[in-house]
Amino acid sequence: MRLLLELVPLPVTDVDAAIAFYRDGLGFTLDHDVRPADGVRVVQLTPPGSACSIGLGSGLPVYGGVPGSLRGLHLVVDDLDAVRAQLLARGVAVGDVHDFGGGVRGAELSDPDGNGWELQELAWRRSTP
Repeated sequence: MRLLLELVPLPVTDVDAAIAFYRDGLGFTLDHDVRPADGVRVVQLTPPGSACSIGLGSGLPVYGGVPGSLRGLHLVVDDLDAVRAQLLARGVAVGDVHDFGGGVRGAELSDPDGNGWELQELAWRRSTP
């Protein structure tokens, strides 16, 4: 049996502001932005190198969560310091780097609604020296 997590619905207040944050700030690819019916909007964005996307939208029950209520979404990176510097240069507020021990380091950030993300570096996964 295969179970592939491919989409995480993300509750947001303003879909356009969220698209700008994820696409322009974090560098996600805007896979699609469609309006299949009146009052319905379906948006999908994918982090660079990821097989799992986030979904944003309106007019469907799947988007009815409380904006800003998700916490602990992880973006695993090869080089936390480099990624953090790139995001800061793009104007994304990223917290200080924390060493959790065991080769795990992280830094927190939030989208405009307060959905919480963790940039996570796992030393044993580093593809660069």
